[in-house]
Amino acid sequence: MLSHPEQLVRLRHACPPAAHTAVLAGDPCYDRLLAALPHREGFRRALGVSTGQRLVVLNSTWGPRSLFGDGNDILPWLLDSLVRELPVDTYRRCAVLHPNIWHGHGPGQVRAWLRHAADAGLTLVPPLGPWRQVLAAADAVIGDHGSVTYYAAATGTPVLLGAFPAQDLDPESPVAELGRTAPRLRPYEPLLPQLDKLFADHHPDRYAQLTALASSAPGASATLLRHTFYGLMGLSEPRSPAYLPRLLAPAYGDDPSALPPESPVLAPVRVLTQLRDRRPPALPEIAVTRHAGTSHEPEPPEAPYPASAHTAVHEDVPDATRLSLADLVLHHSQPEPAAWAQAAMRRHRHCAMAACVTAPDACVVRVPDGRLVTLTAAPGPDGHRDLCDPAAYASALYAWYESGRPLEALLDGLVVVTGDAGHHLHVTITPPP
Repeated sequence: MLSHPEQLVRLRHACPPAAHTAVLAGDPCYDRLLAALPHREGFRRALGVSTGQRLVVLNSTWGPRSLFGDGNDILPWLLDSLVRELPVDTYRRCAVLHPNIWHGHGPGQVRAWLRHAADAGLTLVPPLGPWRQVLAAADAVIGDHGSVTYYAAATGTPVLLGAFPAQDLDPESPVAELGRTAPRLRPYEPLLPQLDKLFADHHPDRYAQLTALASSAPGASATLLRHTFYGLMGLSEPRSPAYLPRLLAPAYGDDPSALPPESPVLAPVRVLTQLRDRRPPALPEIAVTRHAGTSHEPEPPEAPYPASAHTAVHEDVPDATRLSLADLVLHHSQPEPAAWAQAAMRRHRHCAMAACVTAPDACVVRVPDGRLVTLTAAPGPDGHRDLCDPAAYASALYAWYESGRPLEALLDGLVVVTGDAGHHLHVTITPPP
């Protein structure tokens, strides 16, 4: 089964006796991906990608010269850079690894290798998980010579090659052509400028030649494959049209093929905040930039407003000694969030605030004078709820309170800015118990 006549040409050259058995039948995987692209925004929402956020997908095929298997330690550097350089609220990170990596090393070993990155927000897509939906939702792919990276380029997604063993490929193949045309990752140089350049230089038709070579019958593989199979069996085809099951929005749950539920960032988070002077009737506005899992002090964003910094630490942080760093202690989905926040302030007397995320768009924060502040995002213009991590709301409140400004000034609302996106919040204040 071949997806394009150029493969038949190469087959005739490599193994002439096999050429007569070849059937041109398109590519069912590519067809399902093409059919999924119109649902990109729904996939992004299901993955928790918020407005203004970019989804970067780390992809590796298997083998010693893949991105995952490369012997030059590119992957450890890349994982560290993804965490250290990319702000939590402006970049979402997923990893799609070839099933042979999972089965060759074992799921426990793979998760152990990637545990620190996962604690800092990297989502690992299971080996039978919805990788096509993740690919359809992606803003960029950092990959190698595997088919997933090729599919990304063929569907117009920016691609950065972290590994590419040209010696392992037929130089006449479309994948080899990808290696000659796609930009290469420069290891040990700052990653964020490389991503900025990737986005700035990319054009959706950049890989039009590769798109044309992905399949000679886009959208028709189900029909061609069924016709071939029934012909081999000597049976008449069903009257109903042939089709491939459509790809649904990524689901969460206990099914091993489902994405794990989006977990909170457990690594300590260094937070930069800027209070932007907005005169009434404009709402107060606070810019928040968060970096997870690093002791490196991030550079403050360029702005005419002074920046301040604090550290937010989840109470379930794997290394409990890191809680001593916390100015703001966090938790998620406690059955009694107000009581938890009160108890957390007693447990961690060095911290100034305790915040519990109670919903995907809300949190409650206990401030030093005992009052409880509830921050809830207003729905967007499209009616969808805000997808920004509510822990960022708590950091904005921390910055406001630490500046000495009265909480009552927020009762008309608050705007939290992450990247280029503004999140409008409703604020309520409950007196101490």
